[in-house]
Amino acid sequence: MTDNKNFREKTDEELVSLALADQDNFLYLMRRYEGKLLAYILRISSFSHDEAEDILQEVFIKIYENLNDFDTSLKFSSWAYRITHNQVISHYRKAKVRPQNLPMDINDKILANLSSDLDIEKRVEISYLRKAIENVLANLDIKYREVLVLKFLEERSYQEISDILKKPMGTVATLINRAKREFKEELDRQKIKI
Repeated sequence: MTDNKNFREKTDEELVSLALADQDNFLYLMRRYEGKLLAYILRISSFSHDEAEDILQEVFIKIYENLNDFDTSLKFSSWAYRITHNQVISHYRKAKVRPQNLPMDINDKILANLSSDLDIEKRVEISYLRKAIENVLANLDIKYREVLVLKFLEERSYQEISDILKKPMGTVATLINRAKREFKEELDRQKIKI
């Protein structure tokens, strides 16, 4: 497959089949997911950009090595995010470092998505709100930060989050509700007026 237009029109599952038939086609899956997965790693961790890229490289190796085991009843994206999640956790365990400050890229669309669900006033200066959200997320427990990132920053459905975290959808809903509550409490603790 040499035609990039042809690649863009393929579903993830079609690309998996093509990659299984010819390993050179795996590059198209990598191109499709490298930006998304790198952003996800950076949002849920305190790793530098270089560390995140190293983790991403490990993720793609794991995906490639396990491509034959891909469960076609799941979405490929959920499977890829699950592998990414596991690599981030593995990296934390190796480093034994608790995240302190998260370098995040919170754009206006993401900000509106998160703020509307958390009843945050939209008239607040965007740059102040962006920094406040970054600080609050950085201080949340990783299990809460991760579900908020997946739901509001990555815009994943409950089913996808369930697949990624390997938790029942009811547990995901509970985690998201608790995470929103923790988020609001952290706003109060930091005395952030929004």
